[in-house]
Amino acid sequence: MRAGRRLSIAVAGAVAAATVLAGCGDAGSSGTEAPQQGASGEGCAPVAGEQLIALEDDKSLQNADNIIPAVNSEVANPQLIAALDKVSAVLDTPKLVQLNKAVDVDRKSAQAAAREFADANSLTDGVQQGPGGRITVGAGNFTESEIIAELYKIQLTAAGYQVSVQQIGNRELYEPALEKGEIQVVPEYAATLAEFLNGKVNSGGQPVSSPDVDKTVTALRGLGEQVGLTFGAPAAAQTQNAFAVTEEFADKYGVRTLSELAEKCSGTATVLGGPPECQERPFCKPGLEQTYGLSVGSFSSLDGGGPLTKTALRNGTISVGLVFSTDAAYAQN
Repeated sequence: MRAGRRLSIAVAGAVAAATVLAGCGDAGSSGTEAPQQGASGEGCAPVAGEQLIALEDDKSLQNADNIIPAVNSEVANPQLIAALDKVSAVLDTPKLVQLNKAVDVDRKSAQAAAREFADANSLTDGVQQGPGGRITVGAGNFTESEIIAELYKIQLTAAGYQVSVQQIGNRELYEPALEKGEIQVVPEYAATLAEFLNGKVNSGGQPVSSPDVDKTVTALRGLGEQVGLTFGAPAAAQTQNAFAVTEEFADKYGVRTLSELAEKCSGTATVLGGPPECQERPFCKPGLEQTYGLSVGSFSSLDGGGPLTKTALRNGTISVGLVFSTDAAYAQN
């Protein structure tokens, strides 16, 4: 899982190598649970294939985890925010999928991928000069955060700052550093950070995020004011839990949305794959059951959007799996 996020859950840096589900045995062996009592009907057996597609979350199970620049308030000024907002203005989910592909599949560096994107989108054109000085952009320990941090570096350099990028790790490490001013800018995710700050400020009060990006960002800004953080504009790009199937599966069963999956594939043959905590987290298996009425025959314990889940989909071991919405696996070959 990605550190500190998704499933309300964390994001994966490196996933340890392991072997995908294999072999036979009693129900529950090899990480696969027995069919659930609630699963009735035939369901939809896995279909192997190479290209993965994300099923549309047509009932808005997931919250608005739009990418947003988070800035220590002491350095926030109109020029700095405007430079970062130019990234938000052009970054949508399909473009972010391609950026992740450039690094994870095409093996470009995060710096090279960011530079190509900035040039192609004329990001530095018209950037106004700020007061200058040193800025450290923090990055999480995963590809996507590193790429966006490099995009922020390009923008702030154009605005006249001396900029470095420092990979720090997960949110529990970099958010306090951002508050203290040890780093000054971080690419963040609106809903997840809102709940993180809500836990700090309100001791885990009622959730403040929702599928509505405007309401989520409004709550985030209010919480940020209490801890010395300022936020730029949210991008259209969102990184959320997403549920992937192979293109062959989607064609065979005629499913393109999670509602269609629930309607056509609830039953004993359907296998859901994901990290072990998916079985308990509200934006994973319980959310699919409660929001969509999906009932699966078994659950395969794999990883959060990592190589185990993607390999299991492609090999026809699972019907549907948790693969994050901006994963390079969605890039068309």
